[in-house]
Amino acid sequence: MNRTLKILAAEDHVDDGDPKVLQLANDADPLAIENCLQDVERIDLVFPKFTDGRAYSQAFLLRRRLGFTGDIRATGDVLIDQLVQMQRTGFSSAVLKEGVDASAAQRQFDRFAAFYQGDAQQPEPLFARD
Repeated sequence: MNRTLKILAAEDHVDDGDPKVLQLANDADPLAIENCLQDVERIDLVFPKFTDGRAYSQAFLLRRRLGFTGDIRATGDVLIDQLVQMQRTGFSSAVLKEGVDASAAQRQFDRFAAFYQGDAQQPEPLFARD
């Protein structure tokens, strides 16, 4: 499962109450929603401030342990320097904090083209890959 992180400006994020979209508070346990994941297309995980990283753990659990294949979206206080780690932990889209320039985001991915360790997208470490 090799995903690229879709980056959205704050004004492009729509939260219209769609029943196939869940918003999970950053102190909620993803295992508590395991039984309803089959009907969900997107899960919004919230970063109330950039120093609160609990949503990284939630995304990883959703992808690796629960096998969620839909969109996991980062919302809240999302900054460009967090995007690479978001992608590695299982996020598939991110809504940048209002006022953050999305055009600079690609530079973060260009700086870190590969990783030795496995992650949510690529579980095998670099030495074990073909």
